[in-house]
Amino acid sequence: MLQGSPKDSKRVDLIQRQLFRKKLVAVGDGACGKTSLLISYCRGEFPEEYIPTVFENYVTEISLDGGRVIVDMALWDTAGQEDYDRLRPLSYPDSDIVLLCFSIDAPDSLRSIIEKWHPEVSHFCDGAPVILVGCKSDLRDDPSVIGRLARLNQRPISYEEASDAAYRINAYRYVETSAKVKDGLSDLFATAARASIAKEQSYKPEERKSSLVPTLLSPAQRRAPAAKKHECSMM
Repeated sequence: MLQGSPKDSKRVDLIQRQLFRKKLVAVGDGACGKTSLLISYCRGEFPEEYIPTVFENYVTEISLDGGRVIVDMALWDTAGQEDYDRLRPLSYPDSDIVLLCFSIDAPDSLRSIIEKWHPEVSHFCDGAPVILVGCKSDLRDDPSVIGRLARLNQRPISYEEASDAAYRINAYRYVETSAKVKDGLSDLFATAARASIAKEQSYKPEERKSSLVPTLLSPAQRRAPAAKKHECSMM
């Protein structure tokens, strides 16, 4: 009986594997942690010094469903400062998924999501799913942060507060991350990859708990993160 060669097997594997190319844009106030988030995920290192971003691009390969689905994701970092409000819209065309980032140790940055970033993204990226991202989760219980905010009659953003905000803006999901300790990063980008291909007719997700139905249906419906592998490169 004739048997297929290893090359034939690889060819079948390639045919069965689904490949998607998508674009992700990260937005949020300046210094909220979105740049550190992308650098920590892509390079595996945490930038100790804050350097304001103008625009930076990366490409990451995200594997889903046991390698059956590959998403080549272009990651677009943007500047959050008001000086770049006119240039930022140039990053939005053809976006498939948007990360709305705020800093857990900066209550005003979550307010900006509601008042500035969500309206802006809704205008320029109409129809693109959004994920609310709480950056710097490692600072929520930091005594110096708690003390600093207490002097301003403020406190770090709680998980419940952020989840409520995500529900209000109809976010696909709320995810907390720490670029410094690399917590929640793989889960975030795997979730972003799934959200970006959710409407693809050719994509048939595996029947398991990690379905493409948004998990943030209400503040009470929350899930723990699951790690995913990735590879990154500069554009």
